[in-house]
Amino acid sequence: MNFKAFAVLALFALSACGGDNKWATDAQMAAPSAHFVAEPPRTITLFTVQSTRNGSGAHSGLLINASEQVMFDPAGTWYHPYLPERGDVHYGVTPRMVSFYIDYHARETFNVIEQTVVVTPEVAELVKQRAEAYGSVPSAQCAHSVSSILHGVPGFEAIGNTWYPNKLMKEFAQLPGVTRKLITDDDADNNHGVIMKQVGEVTQ
Repeated sequence: MNFKAFAVLALFALSACGGDNKWATDAQMAAPSAHFVAEPPRTITLFTVQSTRNGSGAHSGLLINASEQVMFDPAGTWYHPYLPERGDVHYGVTPRMVSFYIDYHARETFNVIEQTVVVTPEVAELVKQRAEAYGSVPSAQCAHSVSSILHGVPGFEAIGNTWYPNKLMKEFAQLPGVTRKLITDDDADNNHGVIMKQVGEVTQ
């Protein structure tokens, strides 16, 4: 399958926290493309999707750069046919896939706030293991699951249990050394323009 056909398969409309239950096969997990090791330092990145209309929090996601880089997208609708998924944890998350994740959510009606903190390899691996053990997340529990995973992890003492993406974002901002980036996009709500632009760049 070429990249263009593959990208078209990945077009899905954004909803807040949707919920599903996917479990990649052992064969899918054994594929070399199913695992990506990012460059150090090890980091934890919180993505918060926020309405441009009223500032309300719509979704929370967690990028974990540990022994391999994975995306925990609890009850999310983001999907990519090349990335195996088990219990809301997506594997094989390369920098291009991170960009795809951001572009999928950022649009005229939603901004994305990216917050990153550097952690030790041990802490990164602990967060990854806790995300993997959490399982599939029910609808509307994205912030609750992310905060539950981070709560009690060394260095994340500022994170309590919450159901609200904006509250989680504010608590994450209190972590020492955290960096913040606001991503805006004026693409239409269906977001097709961004994805097809990416396809054009790759095919070129």
